[in-house]
Amino acid sequence: MIPIDKSIEHLNDDYEYGFKDDVKPIYSTGDGLTEDIVREISAQKHEPKWMLDIRLRAFKIFKKLPMPDFGPDLSDLDLSKIRYFQRATDSVSRSWDDVPDDIKNTFERIGVPEAERKYLAGAEAQYESEAVYANIKKEFAEMGIIFCDTDTALQEHPDLVKEYFGKLVTPQMNKFAALNTAVWSGGVFLYVPKGVHAKIPIQAFFRINAGRTGQFERTLIIVDEDASVNYVEGCTAPSYSEDSLHAADVEVFVKKNAFCRYTTIQNWSDNVYSLETKRASADENATMEWVDGNLGSKVTMKYPSIDLNGPYANGTMLSIAFASGDIFQDTGCIMRHHAPHTSSNVVSKSICKDGGICNYRGTIRMIDKAHYSKSHIECDTIIMDDDSLSDTIPHNDINNGDSEIEHEAKVSKISETDLYYLMSRGLSESQATKMIIMGFIEPFSNQLPMEYAMELNKLIDYQMEDSVG
Repeated sequence: MIPIDKSIEHLNDDYEYGFKDDVKPIYSTGDGLTEDIVREISAQKHEPKWMLDIRLRAFKIFKKLPMPDFGPDLSDLDLSKIRYFQRATDSVSRSWDDVPDDIKNTFERIGVPEAERKYLAGAEAQYESEAVYANIKKEFAEMGIIFCDTDTALQEHPDLVKEYFGKLVTPQMNKFAALNTAVWSGGVFLYVPKGVHAKIPIQAFFRINAGRTGQFERTLIIVDEDASVNYVEGCTAPSYSEDSLHAADVEVFVKKNAFCRYTTIQNWSDNVYSLETKRASADENATMEWVDGNLGSKVTMKYPSIDLNGPYANGTMLSIAFASGDIFQDTGCIMRHHAPHTSSNVVSKSICKDGGICNYRGTIRMIDKAHYSKSHIECDTIIMDDDSLSDTIPHNDINNGDSEIEHEAKVSKISETDLYYLMSRGLSESQATKMIIMGFIEPFSNQLPMEYAMELNKLIDYQMEDSVG
């Protein structure tokens, strides 16, 4: 997660946000998952029957679908030992002062209230399974923007939720999309009305505290015609010997002439499996941008997608992945060109060291009606030692003869010439290496607000410690 310029006095020696909180849930469904637990989650939230029906259908699909047969080995992930729903508080606070002290202290150490005051139009904080705080500044609420946790949206805006929920991410897509649909809890609901421009970022913060915890937030973002929004989210968890699971589903609808940028900075500890399904649609002349940073986690499998459904729709994916030690980052994106004159641009940056693995796995699909469309894919990796691995695994499916696609991939080590040049000007080898890495990720960090880019650089610097022997 990206905190805002906090001191390092609270950080442990192994993982920057690995502190543990002595917060006991007020309610938990315990280990494992059954149909009765799915029903209990829905009953605890006082949901309408139609949502329970969605959950139960998804649970049946979840049980039938196999684990992914590609990418990282998930055989050590024991789904029977995960706690699928844990409630930390009995309500969502609209005032920061009303958040329970122990939980408030956690987010203050991460930087939530300071970020909200200085840089954000609205903020939400989720702890374990549910939101504990959600607020949007008065001037943005008066513009008609709806920003709350998805549980609250289901109670207060059921027609909107019913219209969009599950329309892009369906249980049939994969086992973990089905699991999320069955047990989802929390997440963000964001609606930006026609013609409204949220010029200041809106942010959500997700925290897993206990071991063997599952976090299954469900996020719905609707950007109506001629509107725009910049949404940012960040995630952390303490270090445990027990594995936890983060399996979010995200659906983003970008209407005609609208713009959405969705930025994720995940800095999970190395006991978290991050297995997410994210999908967006872009209508005529709309722009959807994914900006995706993955630092940490035991395993990450994440391939945000964009359906370019209207003429002149544009999709962008800009990502960075950092893997060290036993971390396996299997990330990428999917661009589906469904209309003429659509365009997509993919830039993937990855760094691996000390035996870490970074893969880019991507798909570009242009149907026969997507005439005169264009796509550019650029994958760059720096491998810092002989023990680390990286693969680029593209799949390009072009079904017409007048579209253009460009794909380039480059894997390299730190340039000895660049090192020599920098060291000849007084830098140590470690300083020179870090400078080269910072230049390598600059296309990514340049897309972040200044405060977040500074913190990303600090996280990268932290990951780079002792990288030069």
